[in-house]
Amino acid sequence: MKPIPYGHQSVSWLDALAVAQVAKAEWMTMGPALEKFEADLAKFSGAYHAVAVSSGSAALHCAYAAIDLGPGDEVITSPMTFASTATTAINLGARVVFADIQPDTGNIDPQQVESLLSPRTKAIVAVDYAGHPADLDELLKISRKNGVPLIEDAAHSLGSVYRNRPVGSIADITTFSFFPTKNIATGEGGAVVTNNESFAQKARLFRSHGLVRDRDALKYPDEGSWHQEIHTLGLNYRLPDVLASLGSSQLRRISRFKARRKSIFRRYSEELGGLEDLQLPVERDYVDTMWHLFPVQVPIDQRKRIFASLRSHGLIVQVNYVPVYWHPYFEKLGYSRGLCQASEHFYRGEISLPMFSGLSASNLRKIIKDVRDEFPR
Repeated sequence: MKPIPYGHQSVSWLDALAVAQVAKAEWMTMGPALEKFEADLAKFSGAYHAVAVSSGSAALHCAYAAIDLGPGDEVITSPMTFASTATTAINLGARVVFADIQPDTGNIDPQQVESLLSPRTKAIVAVDYAGHPADLDELLKISRKNGVPLIEDAAHSLGSVYRNRPVGSIADITTFSFFPTKNIATGEGGAVVTNNESFAQKARLFRSHGLVRDRDALKYPDEGSWHQEIHTLGLNYRLPDVLASLGSSQLRRISRFKARRKSIFRRYSEELGGLEDLQLPVERDYVDTMWHLFPVQVPIDQRKRIFASLRSHGLIVQVNYVPVYWHPYFEKLGYSRGLCQASEHFYRGEISLPMFSGLSASNLRKIIKDVRDEFPR
């Protein structure tokens, strides 16, 4: 049997047609398909502005640039995330302060965040682990009280809803990822969404080298009609129109993707619930989650064996994530193990089962059987 991946894109002939149409059109980048995708994404996420970029990491980098993050600043975030949440801040000269997680959701603990605030704190960065939104209202209260923006790393949670509000409409800045395993796919890609016009403008500038073309904003406007200037540094993080077109096409089917993912979540919960020594993910009653992962907890002393056994049966399970500060680079910066004990305990027992909208019924049955075989009643 073909191996079953933990995540996979769901691309249709309609998606392929959308890409082909733009590939044959006048604009392959910085054109109308990009503008349409940004408008589609802003509408879907309930934000006023969307800036599409080349990856989820690029989105985080642009978000930090939008708040003028720099040397001497600190951001508070979770270690239970992919490293980009931290490394893009470090690339701008900032220091990362890690706050521990809530053991049930894997999301950052607002009480931990509040205890770590300092005069150098420039942003609070929540990560929606597995697609389950963080406690955004509590984090917003802390951010407002202390005059720092809340950034939501929603790489996992496009399509999730928090207290009847779509992810993207709540935090000061929200970032998305469109990597193939994510909730919609553009191959590579990401976006910054915000209701703050200044943040949007700065993110847009950073996405395109910091180039200024507006004549009214030029320092030397009489140089010529061709003239453009760099006032602040940026990078080339543009998303090509061909990928933006794929994004718009995928967005039209996101409700179906979500329904299928929720159906898989329910099936796992029904069939695997009650197994001794297997802890399933939870969904709090005030969220409607677009599940990106199905993270389970197994006995720590059995994790390696169970992981290897499931892979030997063709289940390409994954572990999400090694605590960020465990990476050797962070050790060189002075971080040490033991910093966030709940995160480390969560990591030591975590395995992510396959979760994607194209998961077939037969493969789902196989996954459930193979997992149940690891935990005989």
